[in-house]
Amino acid sequence: MNPCVSVVLPTYNRARILKRAVDSVLNQTFTNFELIIVDDCSQDNTEDIIATFSDPRIKYIKHKINRGGCAARNTGIINATGKYIAFQDSDDEWLPTKLEKQVTCLKNVAKDVGLVYTGFYQFKGDIKRYSIPSYIKKEGHLLDTIVCGSHIGPQVMLITKECLENIGLFDEALPRLQDWELVIRLSQHYQIKCIDEPLVNQYIQYDSITKNTNAMFKAIQYMAKKHFNNSKMSKKIISDFYFTCFAYSYSERRILYGFYYLIKSLKAHPINTINKFVHSLLHYLHNDFSTNYFSHDYFANS
Repeated sequence: MNPCVSVVLPTYNRARILKRAVDSVLNQTFTNFELIIVDDCSQDNTEDIIATFSDPRIKYIKHKINRGGCAARNTGIINATGKYIAFQDSDDEWLPTKLEKQVTCLKNVAKDVGLVYTGFYQFKGDIKRYSIPSYIKKEGHLLDTIVCGSHIGPQVMLITKECLENIGLFDEALPRLQDWELVIRLSQHYQIKCIDEPLVNQYIQYDSITKNTNAMFKAIQYMAKKHFNNSKMSKKIISDFYFTCFAYSYSERRILYGFYYLIKSLKAHPINTINKFVHSLLHYLHNDFSTNYFSHDYFANS
C-alpha cells in the first residue's frame, strides 16, 4: 500500500546538520509517510550519515552530478508514491505534529484547495521571529497576495500530488525563488489553506542561497518574462508584482533596477503604484523601507 505522504528532502554537503532534519521527520506523530532523501551529488559524508538510519520509510537517491536543489526536489516528486507531497530542507527542523495537523486539515477542506502551509520560526543567529506577517491575507484565493512575495517556503508546504501534476514541478531554470514561482502558478488555479502556528524551525545558514542577490535579480527577471510580460493577469496584480521588484531593488541599493521596475509598475496600473509608493514612504518615515510588506523580508524564504 502506498504511503499517504511523500516527504522530499534535498541535500547537498550538509552532513554536519542533516541528522536533525531527518530525525524531525522520522519523529512525526503522523507516521504514514515515506521519506525520499535526494543527495545532489554531495562531496562530504552525507551518504554515511544516511546509512546510520535503519528506518524502512527512508528512500535514498543520489544524483550523479550536482543539479541544484530545485532539480533535487523534482527528482523526489517524480519518485513519490504518496497522495500528498511535503518538503523538508536539510538544515531545518519540523515540530512533531506538523504532518498530523496538515494532513487532517487537507482531508477536510474543499476540493479546490491544493496546498496547506504552516507558520514557522526563523532563526538568524540569536534572533528568532515568527514568519507570517499579521497584516497579510493568509488563505483562500491568494494570487493578489502571493505576487507581492512568497511567505510560503517549501519546508512548510503540504501539497496534493494531483495539484503538482496539473501545474507542473519546480522550474529548474530559476536560480532562486523557485518556491515563489511555484505558488504563483498554483494560486492561479487553487485555493490555499493556512495553519497559523509555528510547526517548523528554519535556520539561516552561512552558505544559504538567500545571500546570493545576483541570483535573486536573475530570478526576478526570468519570472517577469515568464508570467507578467503580456500576461492575462489583471493590471493591478501585474503592478503589484513589479512594485515588489522595485521595493526589493531599492532595499538592495540596486537603483537602476528599482527605477526600471517602478516604471513597469506605473505602466501597468498608475493609481495602484502611486498608492503603494505613498504607503511605503509613510512607512519609511516611521520605520525602514527595507522592512516594508513589499520588500526583501518577503523574499527571505526563497
